Amino acid sequence: MPRPKALRSITPIDIGAGLVALVALAGVIWSPKLSNAVARATGSLQPVKVSVDVKHLYSSDPEALLQSARDEGSTSIVVRNQPAGRVRLIEVDDITRRLVAVQPDGKVVEAEDPNLAQARYVRFKLEADAETDSSGVVIGGTKLKVGVPVELEGSLYRLNGIVSGVTLP
Repeated sequence: MPRPKALRSITPIDIGAGLVALVALAGVIWSPKLSNAVARATGSLQPVKVSVDVKHLYSSDPEALLQSARDEGSTSIVVRNQPAGRVRLIEVDDITRRLVAVQPDGKVVEAEDPNLAQARYVRFKLEADAETDSSGVVIGGTKLKVGVPVELEGSLYRLNGIVSGVTLP
């Protein structure tokens, strides 16, 4: 039985190219950036406050580094090795432990811990637009919970930290 004239010009290569085009179109439709744009347009994104603790921040001038992070006003965040975009930087606090001693006369004296003379503990307070559902907060397509390792990156730093707090609106 002969094929219709219109189907005679279609080869297996044409069919393969059509399948590749369909797969590419499906990848564009289900991409995280497009889903974030749709979520933003529908209003399902809400501002969420996130605290990230960075332990053992080694720097020759830690105050200048923290001030440059404050001046930048935003930072890139990577959650579980997945880029999640830029988030607003609300505050950067130095939370390095201090030693406390009670003197014989009853005075309380504080001093820097000599074991941590070069290392600092820093808390970054961030604000991000995230989707919230019954399982938690989703930023950039990745679930964000307390204890999740994240990476913060600015123009002068790349720091590994751990999420220490998530505050929903």
